[in-house]
Amino acid sequence: MTDSPAINAFLDPKEQSILDSLLHLRDKLSLLKQDKSTYIKSHDVLGLYEAVVEQVHLLNNMRKEDDKHFEQNRVDYVLDDCFQLISLFFLTIGRNNEAPAAYALTSTIKRLLDHLKENGLFCAKDLDSIEGTFESMRENLKRGQDTYSPHLLTVIQNRLDSCHRILEELMTSVTILSPELVPVHEKLISIIRSLAAANTRSKFPKSEVLGFEDQLKEIQATMVDGNFVGSDGTIPVHQQILKDLLERCLLWVKIVLEREGKIDERFQTTYDKLCEIRNQLERLSLTQAWSLRETDLYSYQRQLDRFDESRVDGNFEDSQGNKADLHAQRTLLYLIRRSYAFIYSLLIASEPVSEALLPVFNQLQTLRRCLVEVQSSGGVSSPRELYPYSMKLTSIDNMRVDGKFMVGHDIPEGQGSVNALLAECFDLAYELRVEAEDRGEAEDSAN
Repeated sequence: MTDSPAINAFLDPKEQSILDSLLHLRDKLSLLKQDKSTYIKSHDVLGLYEAVVEQVHLLNNMRKEDDKHFEQNRVDYVLDDCFQLISLFFLTIGRNNEAPAAYALTSTIKRLLDHLKENGLFCAKDLDSIEGTFESMRENLKRGQDTYSPHLLTVIQNRLDSCHRILEELMTSVTILSPELVPVHEKLISIIRSLAAANTRSKFPKSEVLGFEDQLKEIQATMVDGNFVGSDGTIPVHQQILKDLLERCLLWVKIVLEREGKIDERFQTTYDKLCEIRNQLERLSLTQAWSLRETDLYSYQRQLDRFDESRVDGNFEDSQGNKADLHAQRTLLYLIRRSYAFIYSLLIASEPVSEALLPVFNQLQTLRRCLVEVQSSGGVSSPRELYPYSMKLTSIDNMRVDGKFMVGHDIPEGQGSVNALLAECFDLAYELRVEAEDRGEAEDSAN
């Protein structure tokens, strides 16, 4: 298991028993995460959640007596591990819209926003997605006020508030751009990201990078007397942002072409590990519906946290304390940021369905896509063409017991989502059949 970062803060001996209990609970959560022999059951997760909350109450009461509300030691970091795992378990069992599920997402969003603020490479579209996620999490917190621990809700709310302050700061920096400069700004952001991705390919794509360099020169050629101009010939305000970004892109493409994907050997091991994490997360993003258990993301998140927190004043250093050069620094940071972005995408794409029902849910999603495609391409010429779809839907429908999908004697979470999807598929098949019958009757009448 990937442990939380090492903490040297003094531990009050009175908190040792709480630390021991939390370590034991974290081990139980880790073992549950690793057990792939069966699906995760809600009662197992809720039992561990209640046990962690009990330790939180003991800790709060102890620190209240000693006036140590803002204490931060190993207890707090192990507690963070526990809540992080519990949050991912809530996603795994299909309780995506309940308050604890937001904890892991706030951790990832905070990392992403910190990195966006640090490197300054973002546009309004990047921030809009995060803003929408915030609104959804706030609604989930409101619904959970009477159900879940006030301590957990307060922690999540504080995390959300902290993230939102950074988000507002970032939004302000992009909204000051003149509308005429926005397309150029977005193009430059896209190019520098594409350059960063090309720089980490297993085989360096020189022709592709040269193509990006040509695009940058074309953008530079549109400037008049060193300025970007509007359609009416005026000079938009705040264009220094674009000038600096263009200069940054030109410098980066030059460095990338010189290095041809070869990183400083002092950081080769770190680079290889980060590439492996990025590639594994990318593969998960392509096969998410069939292969992802959300708790698997915990180890990736913790590994990335370790790399991120190993920096000294924002810089990567070798074993001798020497700073990385600009190429190594930007390359390693790109891999970390890209990996966090994959985790964020995987978390928000998680379906509110227990992993026990995911095979059925995924089959229904595939059926729906097929039926929609058939409908958009003009339907079927005969109801007989719908038999394969109808047979599959009927076989899935027959799996239900009293309207519920059962696994043994258990009723997994996500029944509403799966039943709604099943009903939608039946409706699509019915519409297609009626259209085919009406078309056939019309042809018979014409004859």
